Amino acid sequence: MADRKEQRRGLGRGLSALMADVDPQAQADEDTASARADRHLPVERIHPNPDQPRRTFTQSQLDELAASISTKGIIQPLIVRPAPGKPDHYQIVAGERRWRAAQIAQLHDVPVLIREFNDTEVLEVAIIENIQRSDLNAIEEAAGYRQLMFKFGHTQEKLSEALGKSRSHIANLMRLLNLPESVQDMVARGDLSAGHARTLVTAPKPEELAQVIVKKGLSVRAAEKLARDATPSEKRRKPRDGAFTFDKDADTKALEGDLSAALGMKVLIDHKPGAESGKLTVSYDTLEQLDALCGLLSANS
Repeated sequence: MADRKEQRRGLGRGLSALMADVDPQAQADEDTASARADRHLPVERIHPNPDQPRRTFTQSQLDELAASISTKGIIQPLIVRPAPGKPDHYQIVAGERRWRAAQIAQLHDVPVLIREFNDTEVLEVAIIENIQRSDLNAIEEAAGYRQLMFKFGHTQEKLSEALGKSRSHIANLMRLLNLPESVQDMVARGDLSAGHARTLVTAPKPEELAQVIVKKGLSVRAAEKLARDATPSEKRRKPRDGAFTFDKDADTKALEGDLSAALGMKVLIDHKPGAESGKLTVSYDTLEQLDALCGLLSANS
């Protein structure tokens, strides 16, 4: 428990201070960017972070970046830290794409900012740098937000303010993580847009509907109608215990969606119309999610 609470405190300098290191606006001043670097390091003394959340580097994008580097150089220095157990070597905190592209461009050294980050801070910086700079698909971006919230205790409001993203944008993307994995894969591959996928979050049989949307090339509005038509119209349903309950109203479903997005876990609300009490159920898929939930519940204790 002590380790978890230590991790959830995140960066002592705060999210805003961290953002100063990875702010893409700093790239605008090409003439002074290299001067801001602490030093230049040979590329062979720099190593990728094995826990880098970004696993896929598209070769065409690397080649495009390498061409830019060949012409203009590396505008924004990499952020590195001393490599654990390797004297005079450094581990990438942010900027692995630039490091890879620099090698394609046959640069022998690269500008760096050296920071004394711990393992927790390294992961946080890497996630934020990915969200700010990389061409992420909607699922990767949503997963980044979820990591920032679970691992470091950031709220949607805090992320919205620091990252310059609207709260609704963050919440809507995180709702996609409640879809079946096969549908998430369709979004990640670009077969299904985030707008189409959002129409399926509360729909029955989202996998089947997703296939129909792709096969017929439906617009988002047509996808909304498809999902709406697929939802049973009966006002009452009979659960397995034999008792009748009323279908949930739109507000309850919206609240379920908001809570599910905030927690990154499926949340169900059982609230009878007109009643003051009810039941809230949180479902977790892994022990890591359970541990994160316990951390959230005990954060103020």
